[in-house]
Amino acid sequence: MIRTRALARYGLDVKVGVASTWALAAMASNETGPGGIRTVGATREDIEAFLYPRPVGEMYGIGPAQARTLTAFGVHTIGILATLPESTVQRILGGRTGRLLHERAKGIDRRAVVPTHLPYSTSAQRRFTIDTLDPTTVRAALLSLAVELGDRLRSRQQAARTVTLTVTLAGRSQITRSRRLEGGPSAHTDDLRQTLYDLYADCGFQRARIRAVTARCEQLQDAARTPEQLSLDPQRDDQLRAESAIDALNRRFGAGTVGPAAAYGRAV
Repeated sequence: MIRTRALARYGLDVKVGVASTWALAAMASNETGPGGIRTVGATREDIEAFLYPRPVGEMYGIGPAQARTLTAFGVHTIGILATLPESTVQRILGGRTGRLLHERAKGIDRRAVVPTHLPYSTSAQRRFTIDTLDPTTVRAALLSLAVELGDRLRSRQQAARTVTLTVTLAGRSQITRSRRLEGGPSAHTDDLRQTLYDLYADCGFQRARIRAVTARCEQLQDAARTPEQLSLDPQRDDQLRAESAIDALNRRFGAGTVGPAAAYGRAV
């Protein structure tokens, strides 16, 4: 029913993963097959059969650097990770991260499933029609990502603490950079934009051909409980007032009706 309604109303082909925990359901949704739905049984045998043969990099919540570190130690599959002593994983990855990923490898996810709970992260991507060397085109794509994600966060009344940028190069290799937002969690487009610009500059590209850019807002929290420092900058005050007006227009006439002119590049 969810898939049918999403397709009819929004034209989106939603993939559905069904399992006993968040992490397992998220992984199942990435491998649904032709039917668009994948179910993982709740028995220990079902969970191990689903998890253990998979490469460790496919585990929910693991980062590329953590996966590379585990692989360097010979931990190539989730099953191997699950059989290691927790203390060993903690020495490799750090205390908190090691304990969390060791539990995930065993199919344990201690987060409660709340039907109305908002997500902890959200992302968007811009893929170029041809690999580009043009920094103006890339900046236009980054700005459009900030606009989309900022609008999404404000509509959900959430704020992001961390922003992650993933740049896909012409050879399909990827470079990822993350940074906490200066000044605390925010949903304002200008804060997201500047952070994405800084992350892209940190990559230090000279003549690299860019195929796609992906931005992810992480560690999302309730905006109503997020303190916002008073601004003494008249320019920022003007930007925030303009942002509120743009939000009101887009709610009335449809998303993307009003936005920065520089965001309308050739990325789709």
